[in-house]
Amino acid sequence: MGRPATSASTAALTLAALGVVYGDIGTSPLYALKEVFSGNHGVAFSPDNVLGVVSVILWALTLVVSLKYVTLILRADNRGEGGVMAMMSLATEAVGRSSRWRAPVLVCGLLGTALFYGDGVITPAISVLSAVEGLEVATPLFSPYVVALTVIVLIALYAFQRHGTSRIGAVFGPVMVLWFASLAVIGVFNIVRAPGILAALNPYEALRFLTAHPAVSFVALAAIVLALTGAEALYADLGHFGPRPIRRAWFMFIFPSLALAYLGQGALMLVDPEAYKNPFFLSVPGWAIYPLVILSTVATVIASQATISGVYSMTKQAIQLGFLPRMRILHTSTVLYGQIYIPVVNWVQFSLVIAAVVGFGSSTNLASAYGVAVTGTMLITTAMTFFVMRYSWRYALALCIPITVVLASVDALFFSATLLKVADGGWFPLLLGAMMFILMTSWKKGREIVAQRVRDESIPLDAFLPALFHSPPTRVAGTAVFLRGDSEGVPRAMLHNLAHNKVLHERILFLTVHNHEVPWVPAQDRVTVTPLGHDCFRVDVNYGFKDEPNVPNALELACHNNGLSFEPMETSYFMSRQKVIPTVNNGGMADWREKLFAMMARNAGDAADYFNLPTNRLIELGTQVEI
Repeated sequence: MGRPATSASTAALTLAALGVVYGDIGTSPLYALKEVFSGNHGVAFSPDNVLGVVSVILWALTLVVSLKYVTLILRADNRGEGGVMAMMSLATEAVGRSSRWRAPVLVCGLLGTALFYGDGVITPAISVLSAVEGLEVATPLFSPYVVALTVIVLIALYAFQRHGTSRIGAVFGPVMVLWFASLAVIGVFNIVRAPGILAALNPYEALRFLTAHPAVSFVALAAIVLALTGAEALYADLGHFGPRPIRRAWFMFIFPSLALAYLGQGALMLVDPEAYKNPFFLSVPGWAIYPLVILSTVATVIASQATISGVYSMTKQAIQLGFLPRMRILHTSTVLYGQIYIPVVNWVQFSLVIAAVVGFGSSTNLASAYGVAVTGTMLITTAMTFFVMRYSWRYALALCIPITVVLASVDALFFSATLLKVADGGWFPLLLGAMMFILMTSWKKGREIVAQRVRDESIPLDAFLPALFHSPPTRVAGTAVFLRGDSEGVPRAMLHNLAHNKVLHERILFLTVHNHEVPWVPAQDRVTVTPLGHDCFRVDVNYGFKDEPNVPNALELACHNNGLSFEPMETSYFMSRQKVIPTVNNGGMADWREKLFAMMARNAGDAADYFNLPTNRLIELGTQVEI
């Protein structure tokens, strides 16, 4: 991954990781413990239950976050990248293309990605809403305005996205340092009032709570899991920061601060049983509530920003891998590669977040919807990690099975507990996830059918060229670049050009873009050029799902490495614009999925923009494809 990090760069990355990686899990103290003792989860307030619940939270953080994610899964480095799709491509590469496990792994990866989108809607809604609700603790006069104020904050957040986050990114780390330091200080302040809460550090208290009343404790897990939300971000942001800064931030600062925060809230409830109604904001004196509301609101906005950026990144990866149609992607920074903005995704997500805030109305109601998508993604990640351990890292089966069984058992326990919340709101992220899964699989299958139709109707290039140059047409100055699909023979754009214009350029490039299930393709492997005779060349351009497609840059690279002559102002780009025509009962897909695919194809982003083609040098020719 380049040069070894210096101490200064590692410290800077660690500070940055505080602001991006840990925003979600760092704001969980706002609502996690409160929801455990709310009426929805059936945990009666008692000192023993307080000790037990806090102990379960601490040891869940230890097992799930510290051991599973920080220690194990951060090692699943897919050429420097992490996240559900990076794990999916790593696992499918590990098992091999001919393996019977490839299809199940792909399905798992898509399910995890789909659930991530559901989580991406709930996280900004519950985070910002729970922060603004602190005003209700200060005075009931704010109660009628909490939802409206939350909507205003979210409008400002999403409207700012088109400007990029680089301007405020520098303050993310310092603000979150202040946030976590405040959690620790407030926690210590309350622990001193009831030091007996430190007994929760003993895992026996967690086991006692889980076994004394199994039914009650099982229901409580659906709320306790709120303390773990954001754990997936540790792995998703691996490519931005690397494993070392993420690990250092967690063990040296984040984990201790969160532990003190939950211990402090537990101590407060031991002293004041009524504090369970909102142990976070009631843990400070009245004069400190307003500053804490401001700080927590800023912290939740930062946490939401990380989620929004993650959705952009995930969407771009899905487009590159062929699971979503092309969309307009804007780069908001000339320095930071990951700073992108996708207008369609931004405003669709905004609409869903506002619907969640207005529809559910409170963080307690939203908590019922939260957790199902998170725990589902955690369980899927564990399943895919098994294949990476076994087939990529070559761990012995006797080691892989126990590790997977232990981790999957914990994940399955939390996931099954959150399923109890489906009727109370958990259906919302599941519905969003199901919709995304249908969209992604329909697009992937539709593209495969289109490719097969084109392949069946295409003329082999190797047979066409000799016949063409047996009686060659008139050749004109310049270079013609014909873009074609992986399975296409002679590009239809070329056939149309010959039929109508009856000329050929003096240099012909048949260019195909190949997307690979890896994050990055090295520059030396980016372009290959194969001479076909008569100044015709086949050009294959290779991209990973984190690469930026740019055909003109690829041609310049081809010229540099292969001696081609390339003059941008003397080059014309030809491509076919396909119009998909759904047909009835043709054996491809269900009729409704064909219509869905056709609609997605009609609304797909412009290929010229996606490949960064100069619009003044582009010629598009239409063609119809029946599916």
